[in-house]
Amino acid sequence: MLSEMKHPARTLTLALTLASMACAFTPASSSAAETSGNPIVKGWYADPEGIVFGKQYWVYPTYSAPYGEQVYFDAFSSTDLVKWKKHSKVLELDRIDWANRALWAPSVIEKDGKYYIFFSANDIQNDNQVGGIGVAVANKPQGPFKDYLGKPLVGKFYHGAQPIDAYVFHDDDDSYYLIYGGWGHCNIAKLNDKFDGFIPFENGETFRSITPEGYVEGPFMFRRGGKYYFMWSEGGWTGPDYRVAYAMSDSINGPFKRIDTVLKQDPAIATGAGHHSVIHNKESDSWYIVYHRRPLGETDGNHRVTCIDKMEFDEDGKIKPVKLTNEGVAADPLK
Repeated sequence: MLSEMKHPARTLTLALTLASMACAFTPASSSAAETSGNPIVKGWYADPEGIVFGKQYWVYPTYSAPYGEQVYFDAFSSTDLVKWKKHSKVLELDRIDWANRALWAPSVIEKDGKYYIFFSANDIQNDNQVGGIGVAVANKPQGPFKDYLGKPLVGKFYHGAQPIDAYVFHDDDDSYYLIYGGWGHCNIAKLNDKFDGFIPFENGETFRSITPEGYVEGPFMFRRGGKYYFMWSEGGWTGPDYRVAYAMSDSINGPFKRIDTVLKQDPAIATGAGHHSVIHNKESDSWYIVYHRRPLGETDGNHRVTCIDKMEFDEDGKIKPVKLTNEGVAADPLK
């Protein structure tokens, strides 16, 4: 060290070299300038369900592929929305005895220390076929999930709704509801304590239609400021017109009158933006919309990617139109 002090130029060169090396090997920090990027993970994934479990964000998407290959679910976890860890094959088709054709549109909820994943399987077209909405259970959010009932939870058509695209809503009174439906119809049903059946409504019906104008599929619900926000997808899932609309009501049963489109394609960014979910960080009171979209120039209907962007509200509580970005969102750690 003393000999280096006799040669200032050499000392400066060495110092700059060491500083450069330090920068090269220092991990990126979660700063306000760092973002998740869109898509948030590599690969073809659609219908993402986003939720917070403890101190982690979780996203459970459909593995977006032809039905013959759509036979498992991967999951992704993050502590800050920016860096995501993949959990492979948390549920596989061969763990569901009654399912033989495709898994998609998962919805995951925690209850009494157990994690339940509700999913669509077999794409049934009538009441004579086996399939519909199933349930699997695990001890951890990363699974492995195993079939819970040995049969579909909902395996018939009610009010014209194909039994697909389940979403489980946990209300403030600790009630749990299954909201689901394809083919332009949406039903709500109150789950029993064991998640193996339903509690009929006061009028005796088990499945109640809450279908709003324009509804196609992909329902989602959350509560904010005493209001129920009901969201859904419209248009064709393989086309550029796929989009998300919403309604608000004082009651979980509606009526839900369509207010506006909040998510749609941006010809400069991506097409076919839809089938979403919403994540709320209660600590920062930040809201995020997790959704899939199709990269520009992509024509294969199964080639969809999972993305995340900010979701904001105006002073009247209405949802502002979401801006699609390539940057995604900044780090928002769960503390």
